[in-house]
Amino acid sequence: MIDDLAVAHVARLSRLELSPQEVAQFRAQLGEILAYVRTLDALDLGGVPPAAPAPAAAGVLREDIVGPCLTHEAAVANAPAVLNGYFAVPAVITGE
Repeated sequence: MIDDLAVAHVARLSRLELSPQEVAQFRAQLGEILAYVRTLDALDLGGVPPAAPAPAAAGVLREDIVGPCLTHEAAVANAPAVLNGYFAVPAVITGE
């Protein structure tokens, strides 16, 4: 049986903050999932062969051929901001 501590543990591992109502909701949902898995455990699979591996994909690689490229000017032509010839973007590194 799933209890609130188990739900809180899974939430912490998932980096989720749950309200008491959400804990109750997820406790019920996890209980239903585990009950379904228990029904699968009860199946007799003794005579069932294991699944065959997927066939190897053939012909999925193509030749590495150089094609036409954008010029530097064309690449930055529609940029909202350019600084010294490069894309200008806001800083994303913080001191935290």
